[in-house]
Amino acid sequence: MKILALSGSTRAESFNRRLLDIAVAGARQAGADVTVVDLSEYEMPLYNQDFEYSEGVPEAAAELKKLMVEHNGLLIASPEYNGFPSPLLKNTFDWLSRKQTDHEPPMFAFQNKIAAVVAASPGAGGGTRGLTILRIYLQNLCIMVLPGQVTLGQAGQAFREDGRLHNDQIQKATESLGADLFEILQKQSDRLD
Repeated sequence: MKILALSGSTRAESFNRRLLDIAVAGARQAGADVTVVDLSEYEMPLYNQDFEYSEGVPEAAAELKKLMVEHNGLLIASPEYNGFPSPLLKNTFDWLSRKQTDHEPPMFAFQNKIAAVVAASPGAGGGTRGLTILRIYLQNLCIMVLPGQVTLGQAGQAFREDGRLHNDQIQKATESLGADLFEILQKQSDRLD
């Protein structure tokens, strides 16, 4: 089972990327093949239909869409901006939703995908409001989202120097979320075989 992991933050020392790394480790420990992508390496303009019609889908979006199609599940970390997921994350998925050929089915890159979501925030809420909106958005794209999630508040003080969390309970919950995603993907694969 292959999992694509991405963070909606490209900030150096991003709390969300650090939390994502813990979920990735949990998925790998369970046996998953995880590809971590850095969205700063996939430059895409703000989605604009006029641009799409004149220039087509950007090469970076096509490359990332190919990766999305090749993976069974998604681990997504999303910072919260004023109660919403990051614009970078939404813009990325907006581009990946675009058809590249006339014969491509709608939402082709997202078919049969299952996602797990996490969020970290310097505030007390831990990104909970943003994940609520992200869940709705992902479901609109036909991506099933696991009911469990991890939110990490006061993230500026949450991490040890080795990358682990001071709070062992949240550390285990984050690792378990990655492992749970892998196990559910395995069960889905068994049902489809």
